[in-house]
Amino acid sequence: MIVRSLEEIQNTDRDVRANNGNWESRRLILNDDAVGFSLHDTIIHAGTETLLWYKHHIEAVYCIEGEGEVETTETLKSYPIKAGTVYLLNGNERHWLRARTTMRMVCVFNPAVTGNEVHDADGSYCPGAEHHS
Repeated sequence: MIVRSLEEIQNTDRDVRANNGNWESRRLILNDDAVGFSLHDTIIHAGTETLLWYKHHIEAVYCIEGEGEVETTETLKSYPIKAGTVYLLNGNERHWLRARTTMRMVCVFNPAVTGNEVHDADGSYCPGAEHHS
């Protein structure tokens, strides 16, 4: 059994912040936990927009605080996000995530991430990154 609190991972290597300051992701479960997925408690800062494309991962995102929107780059369809909304990038959609207010999201990735990935130029994690530290 794994028991871990948000408080104990804050300000550790599991507490990852975007270089541009748009978000911070507290990685509660990672690839090293060997359960097949990773679980993140993520803060998206108010007034930011971030281009993301998880072309090698499926991501489910559940908003528990705040308001914003997600817009796919292919269809330009925009979906409002608020507390109680979930979105699933089951088609590896490239998308913009925009925060009107600070949003707190619970994110699940499959395959699991290591926690050391960085977004490349197109907004994605490199293939196989979940196997490298």
